[in-house]
Amino acid sequence: MGQWVPIAKTDEVATGTSKECVVEGRIVALFSTEDGYYAIDGICAHAGGPIAEGALNGCVVTCPWHGWQYEITTGEHCLNPQIRLQTFPVKVEGDSVLVEIS
Repeated sequence: MGQWVPIAKTDEVATGTSKECVVEGRIVALFSTEDGYYAIDGICAHAGGPIAEGALNGCVVTCPWHGWQYEITTGEHCLNPQIRLQTFPVKVEGDSVLVEIS
């Protein structure tokens, strides 16, 4: 079991948007959807693009550099399920969004 680390305030990430966060030396992309918050590795597996800066369509984010797409709930690449970004458990306490880092 890991450590829960606050990464943002709820009012910093509006529904349908994302935020790049640095957590314990890692870049994490935090997404806010109608279903809640999701956090995945913030670096694209293809060429290191900034995932949090990508367009979010439902639960799919498109890397702004070369168009690779990932499901934010699982981290899975949309065309090749063998490619997967790490996901992080997320919870909200008060107005803080926290992720669990192992």
